[in-house]
Amino acid sequence: MKSLVFLLLCFLKIVTCIEMELTISIDAGKEDCYFHSTKTGDVIDIEYQVLDGGHGDLDITFHLADPNGRILVADYKKSENNHRVDAAMDGDFKFCFDNTFSSFNTKTVFFELIIENDDNSEWGKEELNFQGLNEQYEVTIDDVQERINTVRTNLNKIRHFQDQFKSLEVRDRNVIEEVFFFVNAYSFLQLVIMSVVGLVQVIMIKSLFDESSKVHILWKHIGLSK
Repeated sequence: MKSLVFLLLCFLKIVTCIEMELTISIDAGKEDCYFHSTKTGDVIDIEYQVLDGGHGDLDITFHLADPNGRILVADYKKSENNHRVDAAMDGDFKFCFDNTFSSFNTKTVFFELIIENDDNSEWGKEELNFQGLNEQYEVTIDDVQERINTVRTNLNKIRHFQDQFKSLEVRDRNVIEEVFFFVNAYSFLQLVIMSVVGLVQVIMIKSLFDESSKVHILWKHIGLSK
């Protein structure tokens, strides 16, 4: 069992994967762009989600371009999406979040970038001593590798879902707070209107029985009272 754990730790050290998570704010009329170096054969996996629209729509425009400036994927005014692209060349890939279509609302965007390569297929057998392993366990190196890959894939999925649920929670909280603000503002406005209307009604009814009141005199001038 100790040999299997040692093998697992060694494999995890060999795996090369770059993962980045970031929450950014994009002002109205602005565009934010980011660059990341990749090599041929790398897999670019990017997912984004608009968390807050600044009392506006939860949408953003996105595009991903290769080092030559060619647009690989593009989204127009979407609240969330994910893309998986194979890098066909070495260089700096650019991905941009565009909020130029908005005149007043600042957008808060959460995105996750994962760069994977094929180096994790190399086990580095020259560096590890597997002598005697197959005599102790009725499994082969390929079986161990397959099981570790399965565990690693499941752990990555779990982490991805946790990050996704966290971003959904943030977005839902922002939406609830925005709705709460509008409900309070509408309720306050309705209360003010009801108070003004009630006060006017009291003054008008009182003036019907008070001939010395200014409202009653005004009504006599315009012919509404005798």
